[in-house]
Amino acid sequence: MRAIRVREWGGPEVLELVEDAPEPEAGDGQVLVHVNRAGVNYADTHQTENSYLARYELPLTPGAEVAGTTADGRRVVGLTASGGYAEYAAVPEATTFPIPDGVTDEQALALLVQGLTAWHLYRTSARMRGGESVVVHAAAGGVGSLAVQLGNAFGAGRVIATASSEAKRALALELGADVAVDVTREDLADALREANGGGRVDIVLEMAGGRVFDESLKALAPFGRLVTYGIASREPNTVTSGALMARSQSVVGFWLMHCLRRPREMFAEPLHDLFARVAAGELRVVEGPVYPLSETRRAHEDLRARRTSGKLVLDPAS
Repeated sequence: MRAIRVREWGGPEVLELVEDAPEPEAGDGQVLVHVNRAGVNYADTHQTENSYLARYELPLTPGAEVAGTTADGRRVVGLTASGGYAEYAAVPEATTFPIPDGVTDEQALALLVQGLTAWHLYRTSARMRGGESVVVHAAAGGVGSLAVQLGNAFGAGRVIATASSEAKRALALELGADVAVDVTREDLADALREANGGGRVDIVLEMAGGRVFDESLKALAPFGRLVTYGIASREPNTVTSGALMARSQSVVGFWLMHCLRRPREMFAEPLHDLFARVAAGELRVVEGPVYPLSETRRAHEDLRARRTSGKLVLDPAS
């Protein structure tokens, strides 16, 4: 089968197309999926470097999300530790879910990791109360574009989006953000407070790290919550207990993999909610480019360079 292989750690340049990779066999508790589309996440760019929270071994076929069909013809979307960038993938049955009518493979892939992440950022980590203000960074991205919409659906008082380009900020406003801020502004903390009518914000959903994290924390209100779910800048931050106590602030980490400990409550039920919202036209998935498997390097390059919006997917057959 065709698959992407990583034989040494590094950036997009280590992603190699292999035409004769062995087809995986489904073991106990697994299902073999003929992959129609494979999802691309920012975490995959860490996977090729072996710099993510989980650790991997070489050779590696990256990719954690697949959508396709099983041997008995069921349309499914599934989450796996690795192996998604291929024509076939062996996926745990516990993290394989049927795709309902009215939902495309591309939409299902967007909801599996990025949609569930956005859902849990609000419900599980930030525990947003009605009327609170929320900042959504990278608001045109896979998680951010869904988080903007879910903020309104879950009762946010004000949704403040940030993005790096005028086009991306326009998209965030189209999706329902009340205001969109240029994330590259040096006075980002002041800009966020200004966007909130001069007051500090209640919630920040943050995945960049580095300067964006620090500026966001400066803009956070007493009893506010900053939820961090990525380090796209590769610049980790340090927070002191004294500083948090002095401002009555919370910094909350989120990694979707911990939800696997309660797959029904934290995966299946929220995913059913997201599928229903998409099928009903209440939630829009921003679909990004579909890259041929042979262009996986370009997909990673575009993602890292912030040239994309929405959900990126690979077509293993092309």
